[in-house]
Amino acid sequence: MDDSQRIPMVHRVGPGSQPLAEADQQLDYMTMPATMATYHQPAIPEPEEAGDIQPALALLQQVQQALAGFATGGNAAFSLADLNHDSRELINQILGVGEVSISVDGEAPMQIQESVMAGLWRVQQLGAEGRVVWDGVEVGAVPECVYQLAFAGARRQLDTQTPQLAVAVMNAPSLLVELAERMALGPAADGAAYVLNLTLLPLNDADLYCLGEHLGVGPVTILSRGYGNCRIGSTACRDVWWIKYFNSEDVLILNTIEVVAVPEVARAAPEDIEDSAHRLAEILEIYQ
Repeated sequence: MDDSQRIPMVHRVGPGSQPLAEADQQLDYMTMPATMATYHQPAIPEPEEAGDIQPALALLQQVQQALAGFATGGNAAFSLADLNHDSRELINQILGVGEVSISVDGEAPMQIQESVMAGLWRVQQLGAEGRVVWDGVEVGAVPECVYQLAFAGARRQLDTQTPQLAVAVMNAPSLLVELAERMALGPAADGAAYVLNLTLLPLNDADLYCLGEHLGVGPVTILSRGYGNCRIGSTACRDVWWIKYFNSEDVLILNTIEVVAVPEVARAAPEDIEDSAHRLAEILEIYQ
């Protein structure tokens, strides 16, 4: 028997049993989050330097009460139209800029920014040429207009017909059927989301394109910033959202589709709204 017919010897342990490492080879770790957003009390003027702020203080007292009573009272909106310049400046400083931004497209577009206090939102409705036609603050897990406008005019049924699919499409048709069945049931009574984790499924670019074509694009876009970014978009199908999570280097780490009224990641938690009530009360004490 010559050497070409022999079964090669495999060294399971000892020298030669492991592949040789290159001299410059290094361990490659996942990049960890570099920063984390935390609450810091906003910089506000001293009482003697604030000017005529009594209208702002009166309004903020009502806002604080709405925050404290949110669990039983629900959302509450307050217009800033009648405030003077000093009062507007004080409210702008107190609100600051929080983690969540929302835009609502349509005939009456909305621009919404969460304040540094969770559950307290600055809401502006825009008119012709981007002119602000309503400006106010709203207390709530999510502003009411998001519930009202996210799926205004959206399709109540999902078209699952796929007559002309690209050759590369594999699993999108079955996911469309699953989503259509869930849409017919509507959101869960307890508010829990029905989640399709696309990251864990064998999907290619053609599958994702097919899903996007059938779901369409809705009017609401939500950006939530924390360890990374969470980008949330309503679709043209009722109660269906597409959510993408990115790490601090803007790399997609989780891709999901949810059937829910509004995704939990976009909503302020009840306990955070309660904390906001205490924080606003502490700020107002400075001006008593």
